[in-house]
Amino acid sequence: MLYYIYDGTFDGLLTAIYDAYYEKDFPEQIVPLNSFTDNFLIRRHHIQTDMEKSRKVHDAIVKKISKNALGNIMYAYLSEHENAGIYILEYLRFGFKVGKIVDSYLSDDRVCNINKLVTKINREKHLLLGIIRFRLLQDNIYYAPIETQYNTACLLGKHFAERMADQIFVIHDVKRNYGVFYDKTKWFMSDIEINGGIEFHEKELFYQELWKQYFESITIKDRINPKLQANFMPKKYWKYLIEMK
Repeated sequence: MLYYIYDGTFDGLLTAIYDAYYEKDFPEQIVPLNSFTDNFLIRRHHIQTDMEKSRKVHDAIVKKISKNALGNIMYAYLSEHENAGIYILEYLRFGFKVGKIVDSYLSDDRVCNINKLVTKINREKHLLLGIIRFRLLQDNIYYAPIETQYNTACLLGKHFAERMADQIFVIHDVKRNYGVFYDKTKWFMSDIEINGGIEFHEKELFYQELWKQYFESITIKDRINPKLQANFMPKKYWKYLIEMK
């Protein structure tokens, strides 16, 4: 079994796609280094990220397939699914054959596998847009911690930059140790390392308490249904909801 092992970046993945077209052996898996589990049956081919190769693959997808196909593989990559790499390679190989109509082949496994991952990413992204809770810190920065199933934090920057254009904010993916930053002019992504505790603004604790009281006051005690509530809001997202403390 031949495994292509890349550095975990999207450019690294596109480099692996490029190499798969020019190497004689077709890989059985394309996996990021941080999730690779070795065994004696695996032949390893380590991919050295090459920005020129990545750019060529990027441009070829847009030109020969579509921008939508490029978005699809980006979302599939963000899913961090164990087979995402090989699914993307198979989808692109098919796409380069049939062109821009690739996504019309809904019953084809190569297209279906990607569509399933894209659907999962879109579902979580939509959910996060409604449940993220910002906290005001001492230095007037709005801070929102999240722990998502998929790597979706990077998809939230544009939305919140437009909604909170006059505020400085950080959306912190605690699980992956990076965040989306907005400085009132642009949004960008960067690694985050927090040493020590986070100090809330004095107003923040007051408003958190008001929000909890409001949440409790509108609750109809006789109609509390935790199972139904979990169906609408999975418990894995409750950790950073102020009202669920």
